[in-house]
Amino acid sequence: MKLSATEKVSYGLGAVGKDMVYMLSASYILYYYQDILGVSAIAMGVILMAARVFDAFNDPIMGVVVAKTRTRWGKFRPWLLIGTVLNAVILCVMFAAPPALDGGGLVAYAAATYVLWGVTYTMMDIPFWSMIPAFTEGGREREGLTTLARSCAGVGSALVTIVTMKCVILLGQGNEREGFKWFALILAALFVLFTLIACLTIKEKSTVNVDSPSVGQMFKALLQNDQAMAVVITIVLINCSLYITSNLVIYFFKYDFGGETWYDSYTLFNTFGGAIQILSMMIFFPLLRKFLSAMQVFYVSFAMAIAGYAALFVLTFMGARSVVLLFIPGFFVFAAFGMLTVLTTVFLANTVDYGQLKNGRRDESVIFSMQTFVVKLASGVAALIASICLTVCHLSNDTSNVQAALGAESSVLGLRITMTVFPIVGMLVAVFLFHKKYILTEDKIQEISRQIKGEKL
Repeated sequence: MKLSATEKVSYGLGAVGKDMVYMLSASYILYYYQDILGVSAIAMGVILMAARVFDAFNDPIMGVVVAKTRTRWGKFRPWLLIGTVLNAVILCVMFAAPPALDGGGLVAYAAATYVLWGVTYTMMDIPFWSMIPAFTEGGREREGLTTLARSCAGVGSALVTIVTMKCVILLGQGNEREGFKWFALILAALFVLFTLIACLTIKEKSTVNVDSPSVGQMFKALLQNDQAMAVVITIVLINCSLYITSNLVIYFFKYDFGGETWYDSYTLFNTFGGAIQILSMMIFFPLLRKFLSAMQVFYVSFAMAIAGYAALFVLTFMGARSVVLLFIPGFFVFAAFGMLTVLTTVFLANTVDYGQLKNGRRDESVIFSMQTFVVKLASGVAALIASICLTVCHLSNDTSNVQAALGAESSVLGLRITMTVFPIVGMLVAVFLFHKKYILTEDKIQEISRQIKGEKL
């Protein structure tokens, strides 16, 4: 049975909520603790990276837990709702550090809340994306739902990227610490509301019943799915490139672009970028798919991202001081990442069918737990790279003296290179590995689908 419009809208709404909170954490946690609270940039980088190492064990185990779950409401929705509520609470706590804390106490608080945030986010993110192959039949329906969900997730990410600093200043009346506390509370409330709507509307339709596997069996099945591993490695490289930029772009506008109203230029750039990213998922991607295969759109997107970063590199070294001029590389970078986000999810969903045919198991939750893990791993690696950049470039701890930072050419030079050259290298490695390893073309997927259904080839 075809998905109803209500199911599609409610699932998309859930994606908006979860990516709003994810983007707040991924893009602003380093800024909040390092720039506002004064925690060492290196300490924060180590915390964010260590949390991702912990997730290497936590995420696949959560995938197993979801796979073993059997309730009258299905195996996905209970964890989706529980994880959302817990994650919303931890988000509020994470951005409401007690004023009495400082030094080691503040570092410990940041570490504890961030690890708990990652654990609870996993609780809801794995079942959310695992539902795609569980209530779609593959092909265009699956790709259409994935495109919609990723587009809606892009809307959530873009909204947070666009409005965060403006809302923080407004809600805190100039006090960024207070502003982040109230902004996190508002996002947490919306997150719970949107997920509740999704849980009350959507339900599983085609989950294959299999015996509950052991943890060892699930890890073995995952490692034997070479196509899933190829996609997740590609995802971590793509997202690491993106998050390096998203972590450092606020520092670029503050210390390199400069000016008393730097946050206005920062907000304008993010508004443009967010709009382009949404349009790329909702309009550019479907348009290109009319003329090109998913694989061809994938390679076009890589070319656009690399060209955009190269143009940004040139413009920063030319001393560009017009935010409108930065829209040129921004268009290529944001449009590319919007389409890549959709495509990597589609490719990962396709590996579920491949794994079922190859290993005799339909491991939606475990495979999608890898997506959750690698996206968070990418944010951790990117945050560590960004924190090292900030420390080496002397843009950490005391960041109130903007003019001093602007006067240090070595500081802005390191910032520019890290923000542009590192992502280019990451993207080149990603496209090379993907081209060598991924074999699930559209014809191959149709062939696998027929074999699973037992049809004659």
